[in-house]
Amino acid sequence: MGQKPDKASEEGEPLRLGATLRKFRKEKNMSLQSLAEASGVSVGMISQIERDLANPSMRVLSALRRELNISMQEMFGESADSGTGADSDPDFVRRRESRPVIDLGRVKKELLTSGGRHNLQIMILKFGPHAQSGGRALSYPAEKGGLVLLGEVVLRVDEKEAVLREGDSFAFDSALPHSIRNDSDAPAHVLWIIGAVEFDRHL
Repeated sequence: MGQKPDKASEEGEPLRLGATLRKFRKEKNMSLQSLAEASGVSVGMISQIERDLANPSMRVLSALRRELNISMQEMFGESADSGTGADSDPDFVRRRESRPVIDLGRVKKELLTSGGRHNLQIMILKFGPHAQSGGRALSYPAEKGGLVLLGEVVLRVDEKEAVLREGDSFAFDSALPHSIRNDSDAPAHVLWIIGAVEFDRHL
């Protein structure tokens, strides 16, 4: 369990997830128990997240987002069709200073995708030393790819692992169990792309 973020980061104010998740759960008329049963995330963990007492893994966030049927932008605290740049910018642009950030403790997710409803989602994942995506592997219908921007990470897809360093890229079917971790003592940044996510297409 990590500390709650209480300061603005260099990229922007880290999002407190609790109120966002609680709002969408209540809008869907779901109890903590029903969301727990549908998502596979325990009642206790969901309760702690909603009270900003836990920093959930990416696996947990993905499971909750799918069951709440919300877009990545909504998870980051934006409306699905909100603008993301200056007033004069077209809706396909997101300015650096307007990137929302979710602080998961030793992992931060920085959203690059512009506002609106997209099947393609682009993020920067920032891993602290010895940080990982979660205790269990992710697996859901999508295509994922990316590029290591800084440092070194270990990407595991199905039963295979690869050490990826700055400049290395990857792409895989995320229906296969997968996870990513930073085994080093230095930070690592990864450009993370999720495309053709089936459960987002109707959002």
